[in-house]
Amino acid sequence: MPKYYEDKEEDGRACGGVREDLRQCLLESPCVLQENKSPKQCLMEGHCRSLQMTFFACKRSMVSLYDAFSACGL
Repeated sequence: MPKYYEDKEEDGRACGGVREDLRQCLLESPCVLQENKSPKQCLMEGHCRSLQMTFFACKRSMVSLYDAFSACGL
């Protein structure tokens, strides 16, 4: 089960749970802890790639859902 279900406050933003998991993954990665790089640098180097792709897919689905409603004139 994703970590964000365990004793976390509700994040009202879209894809908040995946965002939190990605954040935790980066902060706990050897890249940050041992190499003292920033989470942004580690993300650019490919760490936590699966969570990054999941987060982007979630955000993309939110945008396409918005576009569908915009096209209908709602």
